Amino acid sequence: MKKIFKITLVLFASLLLFSCRSNDGNDIPEDIHEHEEIEKLVVKLTNKNNATDVQTINYIGGVADTHIHAEAGDVYLVDLDFQVKHDDHYHSANAEILEEKDEHFITYSFAGSDIKVKRADGDIVRTDGNRLGLKTEWTVISTTSTGKVNIKLNHGATSVNANSPSADNQLGTAVGGESDVDALIDLH
Repeated sequence: MKKIFKITLVLFASLLLFSCRSNDGNDIPEDIHEHEEIEKLVVKLTNKNNATDVQTINYIGGVADTHIHAEAGDVYLVDLDFQVKHDDHYHSANAEILEEKDEHFITYSFAGSDIKVKRADGDIVRTDGNRLGLKTEWTVISTTSTGKVNIKLNHGATSVNANSPSADNQLGTAVGGESDVDALIDLH
């Protein structure tokens, strides 16, 4: 009986040892993809009526390095650059976002200010016909000293609508998914 037990134990250990190996003999796991987190958002605003009036805001780790200065009556061309960090420098993740354009969507919301957003003609169009939101045009109606803009990069939404609340104010809405970036920046 002891002999059968030992043989069974050796066979079980052998089976367990060899079942954990891949067919090609390589012990490296198949899923070695690094899941990079977006750590920085660069917001560039160019005054449409004065091309020398350019603002660049760097939003890193939940903090913006400055506020957005917006005056009633001004119109700004706004470009977003989402970035990931490698070693000691950042590089744009926009190319990866564009490759997966149907998995991403950007929404905007404003508090303490009245700003209309139009998704720019040069913006990327998703397969469903909605513009992604990387390039927009902001028309400033009014601002206050406590104004804020919330910019969200949504990943994996079940549905999106660029024309929300209207075709003239395309802040956008997304249902489902999760926020890859949820930036809150002061706007005066």
